[in-house]
Amino acid sequence: MSNENKQDIYPSMSVAKEQETSKIEPLKLGKRLKEIRMAHGLTLEEASKKTGLARSTLSKIENEQISPTFQAMQKLANGLDVDIPQLFAPPKQIKATGRRDITRVGEGKPHPTSTYEHELLATQLTHKKMMPFKSRVRARFFEDYSDWIRHDGEEFLLVLSGEITFYSEFYEPVNLTEGDSVYYDANMGHMLVSLSQEDAHVLWVTAS
Repeated sequence: MSNENKQDIYPSMSVAKEQETSKIEPLKLGKRLKEIRMAHGLTLEEASKKTGLARSTLSKIENEQISPTFQAMQKLANGLDVDIPQLFAPPKQIKATGRRDITRVGEGKPHPTSTYEHELLATQLTHKKMMPFKSRVRARFFEDYSDWIRHDGEEFLLVLSGEITFYSEFYEPVNLTEGDSVYYDANMGHMLVSLSQEDAHVLWVTAS
């Protein structure tokens, strides 16, 4: 297929990433050590036995009163069953954004093309990390496409009804029926055609 006359097969696949707005605080090794110890459910006395470091030494490290030597760092890592880099890595902050968007049946945003009839879902949310949409596959032949479809990210496809042939650039075509799914690199050329008497319907989820 040529690269000319590319079709607008997909809705926009630019999935925005959330911008990090919080400032990075300097790491406090003592605080990090205490977090690891508490996560293991260890008292200072128990951590002392596991690491071979005196209880008073551990207490001083946790309270930022002394800095551990490299040998002490090795004992801490071995005793707490972590890698040394983990002692310096701040724990991931899990924050709930509370975002939610419900799309009732038939209320998605239509986006028809020559080969698909897309229905975009969760359109009220901006800066989504994935893009879900349903599609009716109108194409019946490989030749209905002027070129491979490809875009950034990875994609998951689930057949909701009917039967399709899933074409991909590096694999042999495969037929998929209701309930079948495929996960693939969306940078790889791909396309669908309906095989069933009625146009097949699929659910797509694209993520960056």
